[in-house]
Formats: sequence, structure tokens, C-alpha cells
Amino acid sequence: MRKSGSHVADFAAFGLSPTWSRNIDVPSHDGEIHRWHVLDRPARKHGAPVVLCLHGNPTWSFVWSRLLQELSSDFRVIAPDLLSMGFSDRVSTRVYSDRVGDVADLLQALGVDLPVWIVAQDWGGAIAMGFAVQHPNRVAGMVLSNTGIAVPDGRRAPWLIRAAAATGINALVTRYTSLFMRGTPLLPGKGLTKEQKKALILPYRSSSARKGVSDFVADVPLTNKHSSAADIADVAAKLGSLTCPVRLLWGVRDPVFNDDFAHDLMRRFNNVALHCIKDAGHLAILESSIAPLVETAIREIESAPEYVPVKESEIAPETLWSQIDTWESASDIAICDAANKKSVTRPEFAERVATFAEGLHVHGARRGDRVAVLIPPSIDLIAVVYACWRIGAVAVIADRGLGLRQLGKAVRSARVQHVIGSRRAIYAARVLRWAPTALMINLSGSVTAHQVRCVGQVGAPEPEADDPAAVLFTSGATGPAKGVCYTHRQLYAQRDALQRTYNISTTDRLVAAFAPFALYGPALGIATGLADMDVTSPSTLTARALDDACGLVGATMVFASPAALSNVVRTATAPLPHLANVRLMMSAGAPVPVKTLEEIAILCPGAQIHTPYGMTEILPVTDVCLNELTKIGFGRGVCVGHPVVGCQVVIAGTDNNDSKTLAPVGVTGEVLVSSPWMSSGYDSLWHTQYLARPTMCVDGTTQIWHRTGDVGHYDIDGNLWIEGRVVHLIHTDTGTVTPVPLEIAVEALPAVLRAAAVGVGAHGTQQVVIVVETANHSDGPADAELTASVRAAVSPQAVAAVWLSKKLPVDIRHNSKIDRTAVGVYMSEILAGAKR
Repeated sequence: MRKSGSHVADFAAFGLSPTWSRNIDVPSHDGEIHRWHVLDRPARKHGAPVVLCLHGNPTWSFVWSRLLQELSSDFRVIAPDLLSMGFSDRVSTRVYSDRVGDVADLLQALGVDLPVWIVAQDWGGAIAMGFAVQHPNRVAGMVLSNTGIAVPDGRRAPWLIRAAAATGINALVTRYTSLFMRGTPLLPGKGLTKEQKKALILPYRSSSARKGVSDFVADVPLTNKHSSAADIADVAAKLGSLTCPVRLLWGVRDPVFNDDFAHDLMRRFNNVALHCIKDAGHLAILESSIAPLVETAIREIESAPEYVPVKESEIAPETLWSQIDTWESASDIAICDAANKKSVTRPEFAERVATFAEGLHVHGARRGDRVAVLIPPSIDLIAVVYACWRIGAVAVIADRGLGLRQLGKAVRSARVQHVIGSRRAIYAARVLRWAPTALMINLSGSVTAHQVRCVGQVGAPEPEADDPAAVLFTSGATGPAKGVCYTHRQLYAQRDALQRTYNISTTDRLVAAFAPFALYGPALGIATGLADMDVTSPSTLTARALDDACGLVGATMVFASPAALSNVVRTATAPLPHLANVRLMMSAGAPVPVKTLEEIAILCPGAQIHTPYGMTEILPVTDVCLNELTKIGFGRGVCVGHPVVGCQVVIAGTDNNDSKTLAPVGVTGEVLVSSPWMSSGYDSLWHTQYLARPTMCVDGTTQIWHRTGDVGHYDIDGNLWIEGRVVHLIHTDTGTVTPVPLEIAVEALPAVLRAAAVGVGAHGTQQVVIVVETANHSDGPADAELTASVRAAVSPQAVAAVWLSKKLPVDIRHNSKIDRTAVGVYMSEILAGAKR
């Protein structure tokens, strides 16, 4: 049956070039000739790679409009309307095997001989998988979004599909009314524009036009007796034989094909990786710009090397828990929790770790299983993490400071099999559905019933060095919180790097005013103290609380964030005898003002004051002490010292996003690092990881590096200086400006507590705006005197405006990093005339 009516005039209004639209008569495997409507966007060059886009139900080729508009013209893009869909012929009912055969018919009619990249969504994904199984030599790779080939184990088919396919309902909601059509764009996600919604229903304005929609729903095999069930099951069983690269782009808010389906496909393919689009839903391909991800998959992924850990030695390292059972003195404190006024001796801590390990194992936690550890910073938190490591489970740790919503997103994205925590935490996780299919384990319940005296007696086998060990979430201070994956070997190497850098021996004792750092204590074989403070707000640490914590364990080492140390200095009014015994004070997480370090040195007269530089993805990277900073003096940015032993640090060019051209001494560029303790990458963020992990040859060695996102330079003495973040560079008409040097200059003014330098305006013509926080806690334009002082401090750099802020926004984890992005958005609105 031929479609009547012209639709070409509508295409331009919907962002589609009418020149892409064509109709083609295709001889079919069923003996008929069917007319297909195809959006065929040509490439700049003949013989270019072909991208074949297969839509699902109830959409049509318009669903690929953003990809057609945004994908490089180096590629030809073919987006057909499947038969009985869009503006293609309405034909008799097509079942799954017919749809797979239709793809082969179309490619032959179009004369496409080279292997194609298939980009597909929903039912289009299942058809693409069927075609790839039948014609593996004709598929160069696949990019699949929100689709599936089988119902994942342990769950039923999506209820929306079951409801639409129910007898007596199917025809009503899919054909005789437009409910199914109009409901699809409303599936949770970022949402579509009115124009996009109007375009999606354009071909389906009559019941006869919607027959194909109804047929598609009817072809869902909800039982094994369905006519298409055997064909789809056969394809599902053969996906493991495919060798082509497969990249999954997933809108995680999809109530139909949620991430259960993504991880089901992850288990079925060989060369596969997943990238979750956190705010997108079922139509992520239209809600989001997927062109960069598709282009990366096509251009790079086949030649990109897999991550290979940088190994210091092939000799198997000690385990993370090896020190726990070998601590010599039974009476010595292992962990002391000042906040809860509790402590455990070394044998007691070993027993607690072993008991938790055996309890987790008895509850079903196995090697490779992910365990969300929802326990406040405490003795039990440290013990449970080590228990997970002992049985080979992966500890998933997210900062409580992220807040309830972001904490839930982190746990949900990690897809944990087990959740362990207090009764309150378990209740929250269950009610808020952070891990709806996970086994909930009450920390104070039966997990402690399986008492074991030492870790060595645990019945579970020990993990291998390259097994996954942890997923640690970033703070979200410089972008959305991301899960960072570590293996046991990488954590061993990190422990050894810390021990080597700071000459840590078994006679040392650590006080950690930053909870994650407390996890290093048992691995290093040293006693650890937790200070009495609000862990979600490091700036609440007082001098008395820190001194008391040091006294409880006889601390020789302290680690605290810059904001914590600043408050220690502010509250230091009484004698602090225990801080006088500290030999090493460390602070990291954000730049630490030299003035703060000097004031801490007065409180800790016997201590070396160090500021290691690093990040969740790799720590430590560099280190510098106060004495060195005093000798170095002021420079362009914040000096973070020399790379630690075993870590390589280079400066890459920032022009044209070129991360593979090294910058000479004194020239600003992006900081790239590599070491044996560099993490494996990001969890379920394939594209983010790919962009952050370039492969470069330096000094004759090709290896994978981590793009830190920081910009800086080396000075002539080999010191690394940090000048800001790549995303915070200010692009003025006279050149690129880094924010940190401007902020340091302004913060030297007596009236200024903190400052943020941001760019306002279009890229390339931005104006520099300085926002300052003063003791007056004012909000509004700075007065003429302060404005003149600020401009003089940063001269010759021109400053468009100086603004006062009652309190500059800072990161959650350390309370130190200024959120320049938020400040920039705010100032753009203010200078555009918005009300304060």
C-alpha cells in the first residue's frame, strides 16, 4: 500500500533537510517490492563510513534528527522508516524475522557494500542485533541505546509493554487512539520540545497509519509460545559470538528499558562498554547530543587499547589486610573513634573484620559482588570495607556529604548486589529504591553472628591482585559525582606510594580528619584516630577536637582538609599539647594558603607540613612541604611541588583540545598523570573515561595517562604550579586567562577572605569578573575603593566588574574548592539585569 500526501514541507520545520528525504523501491525477501522512506545524509567524500540508524516503536527516522544534524559530515548517515512505520509503505504484519530480513533488503537496494556501523534504539536495537548475528561481516560495530534482546534474569518484561500488549488493550491504546504515541515522549527524562513531540506523531495521525505501531507491540514475545520467541532467543544466545565493538548509550531514567537491560547486554557481548546518560530517559538519543559518543566509537574505539595497569613489579604484593593479623602488640589501639567515644585493640579489630567478612560471605556476598557501605565514619565503616576486600567483594563508597539525593544516585548507578548499614540506612535505601534488587544486610543484625577470631580463618577464598576492589565516588565539586574503579593491585600501589613518600613506619599513628583517609591506617599497619567533627562539614573541626584525637592515639601524623585546618587555626585558644608531638601534618583536596600552613606550623612545632596534590582518580601525584614553599616564594598559581616517586606528570597543550602535544617549561597546559596506583577508570561512563584516558608516547614509552582537568605549568626547577581547571579558563579577546593567579593576588588584599575569578560573556569574548568574600558579609557591587584595589592587584589584566558575595559556594567534600561554574552563572545573570 502506498502512503499518500506530502510530508517534505514539514521536514525543514523540524530541523531536517528536505534534501535528505528520499523514497526507494526495495525488492523484499517476501517476494514483494516495498517503498521505503529514508533520510539519507551524504558524506563529504565518496566511500565514507556508513552509519545506519534503526528506530524503535512508536517512532520514525525523525528520532535521529539530532544525530543527523550533529554527526560529522565525514560519515554518511542512513535513517530509514521501518516498513509500516513513519512514511514507508504500510504492509501486512511484519514479525521479528521479517524485520531483520528487511534490513538486508534495504542495504542491498541502496548499494551499501562496506560494513556499516549500526546505531539503534528500542525495537531497532533488537533488529540490529539480529542482523549482526546473521551477517557479522557486514557490521563494523554497533551503538545501542535503551533496548534489549531478552528479559534480564530475575525480572519480568516492563509493565508498560505488558500493559500495552494485553489482549483487548493493544489495539485501543496503540491504534484506535493516540495514547501510546503521545505517551512515549513523556517517559521520564530531560523532556522533549513541543516541536519534537509534534514531529514524532506526524506520520501517525490516523488509526490506519498506526497499524505498524500496533503490530510492533503485538510482536513482543511475552511467553515462549509467541511466534517470534524462538527467533529472538536464538539471536540472544548467539550475541557472544560477535567480535565487533558494541557501545551502549543509556538513558538511566527509562522506565521501560532501564539499566537492568543495559547490564544484561553487557554480559552478552564481548567487546562492549557502557555510558550512562544520567538525566535522560527512553528517548535519550533525541533528548541528548549523542553525536560525540557515536563519533568516538566509530573513529577511535576499534584502535583504542584496553586499560593495562602500570605495574611496579610482577611479584604479588601484600594484601590490603595483611597487616591486621600480624600487628605485634595485642594491647595497642587499632582504631579510636573520638566522636563515638569508642576504641578497639588490634586483636579486637582483626576479629571484627573477620566476623564481618564471614557474615557477608554467609549472606551471599561473593567475589566481584558490589556492596554499598552505608555506614557513617566509624570503626565499623573501616572494618566492613576491609571485610569486603577480604572476600573479594567490591566496596562501593560514596560521601555522606553528597546529600541524600546525590548519595542515592551514586548507589543506584553502581548497581550493587548488597547494601550493608544501620537499620535506618537500610530503611532509607529500601524506601527510596536506591538498590531495589539488592540484599539488605543490617550491620547490627545477623551479620555479626558468625564470629571468627582472625581474617585468616575466613572461609571465603581471597581475591586476585587484579580483581576489582572499590568504587569510590568523586565529590562532584568539579562535575557530576562519578564512580572511580580501583583494583586490589592499584590500592596496594597507592598504599606503598604513601608509605614511601612520607616514610611511614609501624611506630606511626594517624589521625584522619577526612574519613576516607582513615582507610589507609590498617593497610599501613598503624593505629588510626577519627576526630570528633561533622564529617559532612570538614570546617567544623576545632583545635580542641583535633588535639584530643591526637592524644587518644598518640598521633604522629595528621591528615585534614584545608577548611578543617583553617578552623583549627581560628579556634586555637588553649594549649594543644598533643599536636606538639605530631611529626607530619598533611592537607589536600584544594589549594592550602601558605598563611594557614604557617599558622599550623606554630601549633605543631615539631611537624613537617606537607600538601600532597592528587584526586580521587589518582593520589598522590606531587608533594611539597612548607619549608620548600617558603623558599620557592610566589609564582603563577599554586605550587604543588615535584612528582612523587613512581608518578609521571606532564603538561599537555590546551589548544584545540590537543592532549598529546607536550608544553615546554613555563607554558600553561593541562596536567596529565600516570602511575601504578592510577585507577582503572569510571564506572559505566565509557565515553567520559575514553576522553579522560589518552594514550601517549613519552620518553619512548607508550602508556595510558589520566587527564586531570587541571591546568598548570612547570617552572625551571621542576616544580608544578596549578592555575585552575580547564572548564574555568577565561577566554578573553586578548587571550586565555587562568583564574587561580588572579584569585591569589586578590586574596592578598587585607579586606578579602576569598576570591573567585570567572568569565562572563560569549566564548572568546569573555570579560573577567572578580567576586570576593569579605568579613562584612556583604552582597552586591564592590565600592570604588575595593574595586580599585582589586584592579590594581591583578593589573595588567583588565577586570570588567568586582562583586561582593556573602559566602562563595564551595565543594561538599572539603569545603574549600570554590564552585566557579556556579559563580559564573550567577554573575552572568546579575550583569544581564536579573534581580539578586
